[in-house]
Amino acid sequence: MRSSPIGIFDSGVGGLTIYEEIHKLLPNENIVYLADSKNAPYGEKSKDEIIAISVKNTEFLLSQGCKLIVVACNTASTNAVKYLREHYDVPFIRVQPAIKPAALNSKTKIVGILATKGTLKSELLFETSQRFAQGVKVVEQVGEGLVSLIESGKMHSPEMTNLLQRHLRPMLDKNIDHLVLGCTHYPFLTDQIKALVGNEVTILDSGEAIARQTRVILEQESLLNLTKGSISRVFYTNQDSGVMQQILDEFDRGFIAVKTDF
Repeated sequence: MRSSPIGIFDSGVGGLTIYEEIHKLLPNENIVYLADSKNAPYGEKSKDEIIAISVKNTEFLLSQGCKLIVVACNTASTNAVKYLREHYDVPFIRVQPAIKPAALNSKTKIVGILATKGTLKSELLFETSQRFAQGVKVVEQVGEGLVSLIESGKMHSPEMTNLLQRHLRPMLDKNIDHLVLGCTHYPFLTDQIKALVGNEVTILDSGEAIARQTRVILEQESLLNLTKGSISRVFYTNQDSGVMQQILDEFDRGFIAVKTDF
């Protein structure tokens, strides 16, 4: 089992931001990545739909022999991980918006979170805010349209700039000093967001924390890969592979996006 791959799934290419952090921290691990772009975005779907999709993704990764599954999607993490843990024996790592460090480090005691509707209305986010953001105002903003533009290859388009301006302005007007990126797609937009919010706002995402948690669980479960040699990384997508391949090319490791009928 130690040499079996880590499975990662997301509603498209966004989870590649999580993959990159896991790769940096755990370079000896084999990885299977599934981009469920066909069903993106998850944030507009009901909880039951999200659970059903997550089950299907999990079954696919288990068919690839995965020893642990990272649910690299905030919406799926907040709505489906409890169900997945109850019905499957492998460990699941969930993504959780970085509300805690934002609240702890905020000087204005006002922080913003940019996320999908599905994440913002989830019970997990409510509980996280109640637990870690007492005395801090959390300004929520639905990032409507951002995932769709990224998935359609319009990451650096005028449409993206206009949409980001529209989403960020209400939070800036309320004097946030920390901005939590509550969707794994959004770190692709960090440079553009920085240009719009300026140096007074700290931007946070959960990529490094998820990678650290993955390592902790692998060590606890005696699943850390100790084998030296060639490492396998496979990237599947159930939509056109062009956008995913463009991002993989930026990683500059010669990886190929594989189109699947899944």
